Amino acid sequence: MNDKFTLGNDTASLSAQGSRRNSAHMLPVTDWLCDVVDNTKLTDLVEVQFKNTRKGYFHNVDHLPLQKGALVVVEANPGYDLGEVVLTGELVKLQMKKYHIDTDRYEVRKIIRFATEQDIERAREAHSKEQATMIKSRQLAKSLGLEMKIGDVEYQGDGSKAIFYYIADGRVDFRQLIKVYAETFRIRVEMKQIGARQEAGRIGGTGPCGRELCCSTWITNFSSVGTGAARLQNISPNLQKLAGQCAKLKCCLNYEVPVYEEAQKKMPPRHVPLETQEGTYFLFSTDPLAGLVTYSTDERIPANLQTVSASRALEIIELNKQGEKPYSLQVKSSSKQEEIGYHNVVGQDDLTRFDRKKRDKGRRQNKDRRKDK
Repeated sequence: MNDKFTLGNDTASLSAQGSRRNSAHMLPVTDWLCDVVDNTKLTDLVEVQFKNTRKGYFHNVDHLPLQKGALVVVEANPGYDLGEVVLTGELVKLQMKKYHIDTDRYEVRKIIRFATEQDIERAREAHSKEQATMIKSRQLAKSLGLEMKIGDVEYQGDGSKAIFYYIADGRVDFRQLIKVYAETFRIRVEMKQIGARQEAGRIGGTGPCGRELCCSTWITNFSSVGTGAARLQNISPNLQKLAGQCAKLKCCLNYEVPVYEEAQKKMPPRHVPLETQEGTYFLFSTDPLAGLVTYSTDERIPANLQTVSASRALEIIELNKQGEKPYSLQVKSSSKQEEIGYHNVVGQDDLTRFDRKKRDKGRRQNKDRRKDK
């Protein structure tokens, strides 16, 4: 069998065993223990991914020879669902520990079998209804006067259930809406609230960096992002440039914050001026990664700016505490630097050397012509 199946935004080729090849996986996980002998025998837990960012954990009770990329049929409530195996073996336990999943409270269902052609065809038919269902569901929610937005719809693999992902600023009473959805679409309805970041992750897209959105490729837990992260990195506080496609502050603002925080510890205090014999200098700007600080002779406006290393500024602060004032901010070197002048490394050769030969040859030819006359 060589078929095509679209799971969310991924398109993959299926082999006879149900494995997917040449697929651009969403939320990829590197299984760096896949070559370890008997790794899958350490646990029967398997991580399975469904449409976009939704994942689940299941027991491989029948000990199927599962590998990353295999399409499997798993238990659902009710019916069954179809997903892709993304992780097996010991790393699954670490993933569950990372996301604080307690097996005593989390109901771990089982993997039923490898997906067959009939399972794939039925799942394809169910997923083909998602776009029309989402448009219709938005109209129904608006007709009931509910302050909410249906961001995405995901059908279960057997088509008996659909998850409606919605965004709302406050609490929404959608009990009547669920009844309307069930009567209209003839399915079991599950409502799940998501935020703007989760919506962007499910829809996907390309960021201003030119790469696919982090929230749709690898971010699973969203940390709060504040404008303080931009100020720490000396980024202009322009909210239009700092906001991502979700209209929230970009997640990547947090990526380099620990590096800047560590570098900031080596910077001089902002409100401590430097006293020198030339005058008093006030901190104007800092470059933590380069370890440089710029001082101004005026506390409010940039005037007579001088840039020195952070270590030099800290040295002057210590001298000021001891009642001493250096002559200037800059360190005057006592050793004379050798002046480097221009040297013609080419030597006798220059750009006009061929021109001289042509002129000399022309003069000789003219001289010979005059002799012949």
